[in-house]
Amino acid sequence: MKAITGLLSLLLLAGCTGSNTEEQHAGNQAPPWDEWYFAFTTPKALPAQVTLVKLLDTKGYGYVFETIDQPQGASVGKWDEQNSAGGTQFNKAKAPPQLIRFCWDSVIDKKTYETTLFFHPDTWEKMIISYPSPLAPSKKFYRQTMLIGLAPKGIVHAWLRQYGHSDILLTSTQITTVSGKELDMCKNETNFPNGYEYSEGMKNFIKDKKYPYGSW
Repeated sequence: MKAITGLLSLLLLAGCTGSNTEEQHAGNQAPPWDEWYFAFTTPKALPAQVTLVKLLDTKGYGYVFETIDQPQGASVGKWDEQNSAGGTQFNKAKAPPQLIRFCWDSVIDKKTYETTLFFHPDTWEKMIISYPSPLAPSKKFYRQTMLIGLAPKGIVHAWLRQYGHSDILLTSTQITTVSGKELDMCKNETNFPNGYEYSEGMKNFIKDKKYPYGSW
């Protein structure tokens, strides 16, 4: 992971709606944690690989992630209330996100996608306000892990994880996904330059199922 400022901020925000003053103030509240984390998840046996992530936080710092913890998931037919996901060893930042843009290979779709997530103040507020958990009623918990779901047809959702509760779907997040000739940052960013192959597990899982293999 590399942290940079200035130029990356302009690159990330190109073509996106900028934050207004109210949003900036909401995101500039000091978080009660040192770092927050993001993890990717996929449906069972419908894998994807993330190749590049760029992130702009509410303090104006930009991050480039080239080493990324990869998606893992076990949902079948639809997303679970509490989704399994990949790790977060490399996927982390200091302040809440304004924008995340990333490149990913959908193995099941056999194509590369470029997705942009643009966040609003309600997401930042949820991340810095504590909540109770039945796992430890006397302890304060914070929603500092974001899950990003990658499904067939390039469908993407984002949640905040709550331990002891269902994940919170971030309905206000503006999500844009493109592929093919519309790729910009993700043009030629792929782990499959020689084409995609289905594993035997994938072939068995999708047998007799109708694409896109669920309601995502």
